[in-house]
Amino acid sequence: MPAREHGPSRPRFVVLRQVGAGEWKLLGEFERRPGLTARAARSAAIAEATDGKAKEGEVYAAVLGSEWRVALDWAPPPRDEADVPAGSGEGATGPCDR
Repeated sequence: MPAREHGPSRPRFVVLRQVGAGEWKLLGEFERRPGLTARAARSAAIAEATDGKAKEGEVYAAVLGSEWRVALDWAPPPRDEADVPAGSGEGATGPCDR
């Protein structure tokens, strides 16, 4: 297998801040600092994302970028005509003109 031109990519965290019930704001992606425990590395990424202004009681999440990418890989379930609500105007040919 040929060597990568720029070497292996470094692990990164996707950092989010909870802004409401079930609502999250993406703060960005930040490199994982080598040599730290997993918890310390997540905390360092959150500190970097907030310029050190994260406060106790605020809710943050630091998810490994590789897990974030896996979480984005999904496929919608196959559409079954039996699942289309009656009277929705949708059928085998799509929405009807009204």
